[in-house]
Amino acid sequence: MKRYRLGVRDQGFGEKLKNGISRLDIPAQHALTLSPGLTYTAARRKSQTSMRLLQRYILGELLRVFVFVLSVLTVLLGFLGVFQQITERGLGPLQVLQVMPFLIPSLVPYTIPATLLLSVCVVYGRMAGDQEITAAKAAGISVMSLLAPSLFFGAVMSIASLLLTDQVIPWAESKIERIVASGMKDIVLDLLRNQNQITIDGYAISVRDVSEDGKLIRPTFRYAPKGKQQLTAQAQEAELARFDLEQQLVVVRFSRVQLDVPGQGRSWAEEFEHPFPLQIGNQAPKARHINVRELRNELNSLDAQQETLRCRREIETAFALATGNFKVLQNGSLPQLDRRLTENRKKYHSQKTEVQLRFAMACSCFFFVLVGSPYAVLQAKRQFLTNFMVCFMPILLGYYPLVLLAKNLSATGTTDPVWAMWVANVVVAIAGLFVLRRVTQH
Repeated sequence: MKRYRLGVRDQGFGEKLKNGISRLDIPAQHALTLSPGLTYTAARRKSQTSMRLLQRYILGELLRVFVFVLSVLTVLLGFLGVFQQITERGLGPLQVLQVMPFLIPSLVPYTIPATLLLSVCVVYGRMAGDQEITAAKAAGISVMSLLAPSLFFGAVMSIASLLLTDQVIPWAESKIERIVASGMKDIVLDLLRNQNQITIDGYAISVRDVSEDGKLIRPTFRYAPKGKQQLTAQAQEAELARFDLEQQLVVVRFSRVQLDVPGQGRSWAEEFEHPFPLQIGNQAPKARHINVRELRNELNSLDAQQETLRCRREIETAFALATGNFKVLQNGSLPQLDRRLTENRKKYHSQKTEVQLRFAMACSCFFFVLVGSPYAVLQAKRQFLTNFMVCFMPILLGYYPLVLLAKNLSATGTTDPVWAMWVANVVVAIAGLFVLRRVTQH
C-alpha cells in the first residue's frame, strides 16, 4: 500500500496542506495516512470548538442564576426601602406606588456583589460536583478557559455597577424628591392627621383635627428665631394655600387668628398667611446621590474656598497682631473662619472618599468572582450554599468592616482615600489569586 506523507519529495502536496486543503486529488487505490502535525491541528480545532461551546454554556448558566437571585434579593430589599421611605418621609399609598419604579433600580448596585458570588458558587460548584470540570480537563481544556466566563461576567457587572451608582441612583433620587415635593400637601395632611403636630426647620404646627376637605381645625403656629423670643399664632382654622416647588415653600393661610408677638402684645386678624419650608426634616442631598462629575466639580470649588479662607485667616491674624488687637483672635471673625475651615475640610474629605468608594465598591464584583469561582472548583461539592457561606462569611466579617474603617479614616482626613479605599479589594484579590494558583496546579 502506497502512503503519502508530508515531506520534501512531494512539494505540491505540502503546499496544499499548508493552504488548508483537506481533500486531495489522489487515486482511490492509494490510502492516505495523515502526518502527526495534521492530526494535532484537527484535534486542536475540535478542542477550541468544544471550549467555546462550554464557555457559552457556563456564561448562560451564570446569567440565568444571576438574574433569578438578583430579582429575589432586589424585591426583598425593595420592601425595606419602601418602609424606610414611609418612615422618613411619611409617604402615602399613592406616593409609594409612584416612587417604587425609581426605588428598585437604586437598590440593585448593593445586591450585585453578593449575587455574583452566589451565582459562581452555584454554577461552578455543581459542575465540579458532577465531574464536568474533570472531564473538560481530560479533553484538553484548561481551568482558566473554564473560569474565563465568570471573570468576564464579573468585569462587565463591575462596569454596570459603577454606571448604576454614578448615573442611575442620582437620577432616581431626583425623581423621588420631585414626587415627594409634588405630593407634599397630602403628606403634610397625613402627618397632621396621624401625629397632630409637625416640626419643619424650627417651625411647629399643632392641630386639634384635620377635616375631610383638608382644613386644619384649631391650629397653633409657633416659631422661635435664633436669639429671639417665640412667636405664637392661634386660629379657628387654616389651610395649605399654595406650594412653591422652585422656592421649596408652602404657604399656610390662617383664618380668625390671634397673634402673640413678643414686645408688641396680642393682636387679632381675620386672615394671616405665613410661608413654611417645604422640606420635612433634613433633606440635604447626600454625597451618594451626586454623580462623580458633580462631586469633582464641588471638590475643586471646596479646594478653592479652602485656599481663600486660609489666606483670609492669615491676613486677619497678621493684621490683629500688628495692631495689637488681640481680642479679635478670640471674639472676632477668626473663630468663625476656623469653623468654616473645619466644615469645608470635613466636607472635602467626605466627598473625596465617596468618589474613591464608588469605584472600589463597583470593582468588588470582579474580586468576589475571582475568589468565588476557583474556590467552588477546588471544593468540588454540589452543596453550593456551603461554598457560598465559606466565601461570604470572611467577606462579611472582614471585607466590609475593613471598607467601613477605611471610609471613616478617609472621611476625617486621617488617610488618603486614593489608596485606603482599595485595601479591602487588594486583600480579596490576594486570596483569590492564591486559590486560583491551587486550582491551576491541581
